[in-house]
Order: sequence, then C-alpha cells, then structure tokens
Amino acid sequence: MNEIAPTMAAAVFYGIRDVRVEERPTPTIEADEVLIEVSHCGICGSDIHFIVEWPGAAQPGTIEGHEFSGTVVAVGADVAEWKVGDQVVGGPTPRCDRCRFCRDGRPSLCEERGRVGADDRGWQGAFAQYKKLQARQLLRVPEGLALKHAALVEPLAVSLHGITRAGGVDPEKRYLVTGGGPIGFLSVAALRAAGVVDVVVSEPHEGRRNLCAALGARVVMPDEFSTPPMPHDIVDEPFDVVLECSGNKEAMEAGLGQLRRGGRLVLVGAGIRAPRFDPNRILLNELEITGSFVYDADGFEQALELLASGRIPVELLVEADDVPLDGLVDATVDLHEGRRPAKAMVVPRVTKA
Repeated sequence: MNEIAPTMAAAVFYGIRDVRVEERPTPTIEADEVLIEVSHCGICGSDIHFIVEWPGAAQPGTIEGHEFSGTVVAVGADVAEWKVGDQVVGGPTPRCDRCRFCRDGRPSLCEERGRVGADDRGWQGAFAQYKKLQARQLLRVPEGLALKHAALVEPLAVSLHGITRAGGVDPEKRYLVTGGGPIGFLSVAALRAAGVVDVVVSEPHEGRRNLCAALGARVVMPDEFSTPPMPHDIVDEPFDVVLECSGNKEAMEAGLGQLRRGGRLVLVGAGIRAPRFDPNRILLNELEITGSFVYDADGFEQALELLASGRIPVELLVEADDVPLDGLVDATVDLHEGRRPAKAMVVPRVTKA
C-alpha cells in the first residue's frame, strides 16, 4: 500500500463550469472512521445541475462527488470490521434511527436528515484522491465485481427506490421511463433483470436511446406520444407506471397523460422548472403522483447484489474511458448534452502534460 501523503489532488467547485484541480489536505480520521483511496466516482445528475445549469446549487470551494468506490488505506482506533486493503463503497449517510420514519423502515424521510452525503463532521466528496467515512457507512464490494462497476451502487439504489415507490416490480405491468440518462437506464436494467418485458423509454438523445434499446427497452422520441384531448380520455396504449427520471417539466406533464386509470407517476428525477398537472385528469382517473427520494432501507445491499449477480450488463452501463479530475467539466457538459450516454466515471488523477 502506498504511503498516504499529507495533501491530495481534488476537483474543487467554484461556479458554473468552473472546477479547479487543487492540492487539499488529506482528511484525518477519528477513532470510528475509515480513510479510503478513491478508485472511481460517478458524475451524478446533481453534479450536472451545479456544474452546468443551476447557479447556487453548490457552495464555492466544495469538493463534490457521492457515487464512489475505493480501497481502505487507514482505519481508526475503534474500527474492527475493516482493514487496510478492503475494497468498499460508501453507503448512505447514517440516519437518526429514532424518528417514526426510520422506525417504519423509511430512512429516506428521516426527520433529521440533511443534504445527501452530508454529516456534521465536515463533509467532503469523492472527486478527490481520498475520502473519509464513518466505518458503519461502508459496504464491502462483492468478490468479482470491479471497483469501476461497484461505483454504480448509489445511482442503482436510487433507481431501485423509484421502482419501490411505483409499487415494486410486476412483470405483468407496462412501464414507461421518461429520460434515458443514468437513473433511467439503470431503472430499465433493474426492471429487465426482474423479468419485466414491456418497458418503453422516452428519450430525445440518440446515444441514450441506443443504450436503453441494448438493455432491452423499446425506445421512442418524446414527441411520439399523443396527448389525451379531455381529462377523462385515456391514450390507446396506456402504461401502469411512469418512472419520470429526467427532471424535465414537459416529461413530467406528458407522463401523466400516458397512464391508464389507476396508474402511478413516480417523480425520480429532480428538475428546476415546476410542472403543471391537470387536477381533473388525476381526479377522474384516480391517478397517483408520488415522489422518490434517495434509497430503500436496504437499497445499497440490493444494488450491490444485483451488480454482482451477472443479471445486468455492467459493461454497458459505464463509459469505457475514465475521466481525470481536470476533465470533470468537459465530461459533465457532454453528459448534459447527451454526448456520453452511459455513466461517466471520474478517477483521482490529472491529465499528464
């Protein structure tokens, strides 16, 4: 194991399309913490928001990145369950375990939750060489699962929670996924692995459509859907479930119109512009609209098991080329504009001159 240097390279956010690689102090760990050397960290939709399109979504001077895998390089004095060399992923930020939602098995709604990935010890993301976590936040990477693919665990857990909020997997139902980005295509992969045959993806970018088709979905352009003329009307081929994964206002509104009576629209993707829904359509057809925030209580464990199972083609889900820290902005712009259809993975190095 390499010696741990007192400083590390990190991608530091300063503003829209302004991310700088800097030397920052290597985190020091407390007795119940573990230091990991980051292997890969995925670029999330939230990263796209604050790097490309949403001023004020992140504080200048922060190190972001929360979809990561790595190797343990140091353990605190009170840590017995982990050792140097263990391959791990970071799990959810610990919840309070006291409130009614935690007791009911819904930690995503914890009454004491903060921002995703944050805690009261000074959070730092994984667009950096090292990251520290409480030992209880770590999960072991299953044998045979590459660290690059293990870094998909967080977004896959998000997708699985969306399916849970849709009522769970039912192979007899028709599913529409709006948005073929990472949460969308991971939802497709999970549904297909669970035996769902009828999955349709609405996505404007050709590369993402091709990826979703390779995963077993039927793909369409967003403008191929008809709009029901009256609130009580139902389209000719309605869906039982719409998983809205784009965060796009128009996709949210269109998704509602594709449901059969009694259908459910699950809002998984976060967006900036708010939709407008016809209350009469919801009332007359007894439609359900619900949100999906982060993970099931055992979502990371489910996601790791699925990634290691061989039931989903993990090689298709990540871009072949890794992104160095100084390529983070360009890769994020490419994702935003659909030029990178699969998950882009950042590695803690810089491009050599």
